[in-house]
Amino acid sequence: MSGPETAASGTEDGDDDALFVLTAALLTPAQFPSVLGDDYPAACAALRLEPYAQGYGLVLGQDGTGARWTVVVDDVSMVAVAIASWDCGMEYDLSPDERSVVSALPGWPLAVATSAPGLPAPHDPVPQAGDPAPLAPPDGAAWGPAQRRLGADMVALQWSEWRARMGDDTVGDGEAVTAGHGAGDGVGSGAGGARDAGDPGGDTGGSGAGAAAGAGHGTPEGGRPDPYDGVRRALRELGEYVVQAPPVGRVRSSFAGEGARMLRADGPGWSLVARTDDMAFVLLDDEPHEVLPVTRGPKLPALLEALDAMAVRPS
Repeated sequence: MSGPETAASGTEDGDDDALFVLTAALLTPAQFPSVLGDDYPAACAALRLEPYAQGYGLVLGQDGTGARWTVVVDDVSMVAVAIASWDCGMEYDLSPDERSVVSALPGWPLAVATSAPGLPAPHDPVPQAGDPAPLAPPDGAAWGPAQRRLGADMVALQWSEWRARMGDDTVGDGEAVTAGHGAGDGVGSGAGGARDAGDPGGDTGGSGAGAAAGAGHGTPEGGRPDPYDGVRRALRELGEYVVQAPPVGRVRSSFAGEGARMLRADGPGWSLVARTDDMAFVLLDDEPHEVLPVTRGPKLPALLEALDAMAVRPS
C-alpha cells in the first residue's frame, strides 16, 4: 500500500513521503486507545495487527500533501518517552527509524485537533487498489461501544469532579444485589441521579439512577427498562473475569494516588470505572450518555481488589 516510507518529525521541500508528526499513542496490553476495542486483541484487530505482548506505538501525522496517516512502529519505548515529554510540556523529536515501522495506515483513529503548518488541511489520502478504508474517529453525535468507552475514559480522567457530585452518602449505602461469585454490591441508591457522560454536572432529564434503583429488578413506572439491570449484568461478568481471565486488556489498573488504583474494565455493552478505595461508575450501550453510580457497600471492595490483582498495569 502507499504511505510514508519513513516517519519524521518534519517535512522536506518536495518530499511528499515524509511525515510531519502531530501526536502519538501507545498500543500495549495495559495502555491502548479504548476507542479501538474492549481489549488489547480487539484494538490490534481494528488496525490489522497481531496482538504481540510488547505492543506498538502509533504515530499520527500528515505527509507532504497534507494527507492523514497512522504509522505503526514497534519501538514502544521511544513513543512512550515522547508522550511523557509532551505531557510535561517538553519538546521531543519523535522520528522513528524506518526499520521500526510495522505499517502505515491511511487516516487517524483518534480525533486530532492540530494540523501541520505549511501543509494543506488534513484529508484522507487518495485510495489505491487494495488499500483499507481510512481510519476515522467515532461520530461524536452517535452513541455506541466506542463512545461508551470514551465516556468511561473521561470519567476516569475527571474522577474527582464526578465523585464530588455523588457526595459521601453514596458510600456504604444502596441496594444489595448478587453479581456472581460473591461480587455483588450496593447499586444506585442515594447516588443523586444518573449523569450525562458529556457533562459531570448534568442530570439526564429525570431518569435518575436513584429512582431506577428504587424500582428493583424489572421495569420502573412509565415502562422504561431499569438501567441497573445492565449494571448488575456488568458486575456479574466482572465477577466471572476474576474466575476466568478475559482477553488481555479487558481490565486495566493505573496509579490513582493515596495508595489507590484506578480500574478501567470493559465488556459487551458496558464499561466500568472505579477506584479501589472508593465507589464505581458504569456506562452502558443501552443507556446513552448516562453514568450510573455503584455504591461501595459491603461487597464492592473485594471485587475491586480481585480485579486489581488480575489487571494489566503500565510497565
